[in-house]
Amino acid sequence: MKRKLIVAFIVAGFFILLVSSILFQVEETQFAIITQFGKPVRVISTAGLKLKWPDPIQSVRRFDRRLLLFDPEPSEFLTQDKKNVLVDSYMGWRISEPLKFLESVKERSVAEVFLADIASAAMGAALGNYSLSALVSTDPQQNKVDQIMEQVSSKCREKAAADYGIKILEVRLKRLNLPEQNKESVFERMRTERERMAKKYRSEGEEEAIKIRAEADKKCRTTLSEAYEKAQIIIGEGDAEATRIYASAFNRDPRFYKLVRTLESYGKFLNEKTTVVLSTDSELLELLTEGKFKE
Repeated sequence: MKRKLIVAFIVAGFFILLVSSILFQVEETQFAIITQFGKPVRVISTAGLKLKWPDPIQSVRRFDRRLLLFDPEPSEFLTQDKKNVLVDSYMGWRISEPLKFLESVKERSVAEVFLADIASAAMGAALGNYSLSALVSTDPQQNKVDQIMEQVSSKCREKAAADYGIKILEVRLKRLNLPEQNKESVFERMRTERERMAKKYRSEGEEEAIKIRAEADKKCRTTLSEAYEKAQIIIGEGDAEATRIYASAFNRDPRFYKLVRTLESYGKFLNEKTTVVLSTDSELLELLTEGKFKE
């Protein structure tokens, strides 16, 4: 009885081992490749419970199918104008052809070594065609960082897809730095550029101010001239009207007009500090001495 029970346990254990060796689970985030004596025979890209021959006849290799980020070590490159720059970049990639990936690199760690080499070669080739100003300029027309990174991404995509079954979505610039020996010269160039732009803006502002002042002076002179002209016209019209009134009054009563004008003359030159010496027959004293004008 005991022997039968032991045999039953052994058979049950063997059956469980056999089933666990035949059945396997593939997750939504995985690719699975069935290898037979080490040679790939089937690629599984759908999730669920799958069947295979038991080990060691067939084995399962699993690979992550999600988007992966790779952050290589910063590298130093030479620009077209012989300036050294320290570039820190990253890339997003995923496995697009599991079978080619297995045959060429086998592991993620090995794939990232190859990706670092690809990115370094593409970055060096791209930066060699541009000067440093294309990387650090604040002028949108001169700054070519996006264009450079698109060129790098394109070259990396072609190489990774053809050789390793890897799809590179994009290579992006994380940080751009300068070796210590180059920083001072670049900062000096930036200061010079800012000073040049400041002088240009001040010059343009001064030129505009001169134009505004000249226009204001012109308008002021025009306004004053027009006002003076109008004033002279009004004064002339007033003098003419006064003359007309005086003439009209003189024609109506010449003796009264003579009296008024004589009194106005006295008011202009006679006061307590004035001494006037005139002959007795002077017409000016006629009113004061006689009290009337001679007929």
